Amino acid sequence: MVIKVYLASSSGSTAIKKKQQDVVGFLEALKIEYTPLDIACSEENRMWMRENVPGEKKPTNGIPLPPQIFNEEGYCGDYETFFDAKEDNQVYAFLGLPPPPGSKEALQAEQVPLQNGTDPDQEPEDTPQEECNGVENGESEELAGEEAAEEGGEEVAGEEEEDAELADGAELEEDAEEAEEETRKEAGEEEGEEGEEEEDVEEQEAQEEDEQPVSEDEEELRELEEPEEPQSEEEEEAPVTEEEEEEGADAEDEEDE
Repeated sequence: MVIKVYLASSSGSTAIKKKQQDVVGFLEALKIEYTPLDIACSEENRMWMRENVPGEKKPTNGIPLPPQIFNEEGYCGDYETFFDAKEDNQVYAFLGLPPPPGSKEALQAEQVPLQNGTDPDQEPEDTPQEECNGVENGESEELAGEEAAEEGGEEVAGEEEEDAELADGAELEEDAEEAEEETRKEAGEEEGEEGEEEEDVEEQEAQEEDEQPVSEDEEELRELEEPEEPQSEEEEEAPVTEEEEEEGADAEDEEDE
């Protein structure tokens, strides 16, 4: 079995270069033989890689990116699945290779049957199908009941949270309205106090003006400013004396003569 790693030697992406180096370096550290295939220099390698990568592993544009790993004709995975297998110490299983004796992966494979309480060399006992079905049905019913209870609890918790949020919102609105009313009242009281203070100041000024003594000069000015009353015609006409009447009569006689 030959492990094939499809790479791009002339890729301009630093991320792709780093992933390729990570895969190749890890295979070389484990002394796993592999064949690097460059898709940048060979159109045949590129087309073969694109055609043999499964559809669920392809991105939305349908073009898979290197590195892509194969075991002969079988697809192993991309960098993400390789990285997950490396973290779980399952690289040999990922590549479809038997783990070497004494490796971590081989030790884990040996411990799994012992943890399950079975011996890999011991043949499993035949269990009646009815008992298996009964156990499976009972377990499925219990699981269904637990899931329904959890869903009901989550729905109740969600409704309680919504009610609490609505109550908090109503309280906040009431607090905001009360605060606005208080500010309006305070503003009205301040305006009323300012108006009363202005009236008191005007009254004090008027009282001070009335209480101030009027000097003689001011009185004379007021008398001069007051308009004089027009005299009547009778007052304007001076009284005629007897002498003036006799002179007038003599003047009329002279004119007759």
